[in-house]
Amino acid sequence: MTISYSLLIPTYNGLKHLSLLRPSLLDLEKKGCELVFIDSCSTDGTFEFLKKSFPTSVYSIAQSDFDHGGTRNLLINLSHGDVCIFITQDVFIKDINNFENLIKVFSDTNIAAAYGKQVPYQKTSLFGKHLRRFNYDDKSYARCIDDKYKYGIKTAFLSNSFAAYRRSALDEINLFKDGLILGEDVYVGAKFLKRGLRVAYVADAQVYHSHSYTVFEEFKRYFDIGVFHNMEIWILNEFGRPEGEGMRYVKSELSYLFKHNAYYLFPEFIVRNVMKYLGYKLGRNFEYLPKNVVKRFSMHHRWWNKYFKEAL
Repeated sequence: MTISYSLLIPTYNGLKHLSLLRPSLLDLEKKGCELVFIDSCSTDGTFEFLKKSFPTSVYSIAQSDFDHGGTRNLLINLSHGDVCIFITQDVFIKDINNFENLIKVFSDTNIAAAYGKQVPYQKTSLFGKHLRRFNYDDKSYARCIDDKYKYGIKTAFLSNSFAAYRRSALDEINLFKDGLILGEDVYVGAKFLKRGLRVAYVADAQVYHSHSYTVFEEFKRYFDIGVFHNMEIWILNEFGRPEGEGMRYVKSELSYLFKHNAYYLFPEFIVRNVMKYLGYKLGRNFEYLPKNVVKRFSMHHRWWNKYFKEAL
């Protein structure tokens, strides 16, 4: 059975990345892959660049209308593939056959979602490289709800930087949830697992994608994760608290630094992980913080304009 797929990309001020991604996207289009873009009123020429390159595939929304789940739902509704593949604008695709590798797993009708391997860019910091190494194994696997007893909250892990979803499975859970600060991918993964479906990791489907976050950017990222867990506490109740996984990560990161003889990074390692923990705990208790402090602590500060308005 032939499985059709659509590649869906939300964009904002991504001209630098998309100009590098364009040749691969054109190759995918030639192979019959449907491409759909939604741009959030970029100011760097992204919309114009995409409109010139893919004239029938580009749509625009206001920045204030962007929503991690809602915008992806709009992309899904504008597309037609049996499988919806999401990437972020800052990935690099070395070989478009990686998309074929990703969708092969959907021949198993019990697979509802799959994500591929993210390889760090060469200039990424050691902290950023370790994150990719920790989250993306060299071996493929598929997990079900019973795996939560071994892997805890990591069972529901997904990353929309390079992830695919069976359209019919998304329809069964009413697509992504609107209004999430982040974590729309993990939310959907958890929903699928609870329905008895499986989430797959495909190691031979790869893109380049990584970040070199500063300490304060890490703090903000984990603050937002804490907010997400506060609002979707059912995920923790179902799959377990993240502290155990966090300790495993800290030990792995320390070992990784020593393996690379980066002893000079040990002080930063301490500060970085303390700030991540502090950010997460503050995010879990954001309701007790002043609004102006919450927005300053958050990586997605625009999201709060809408949240505070709706919470009144």
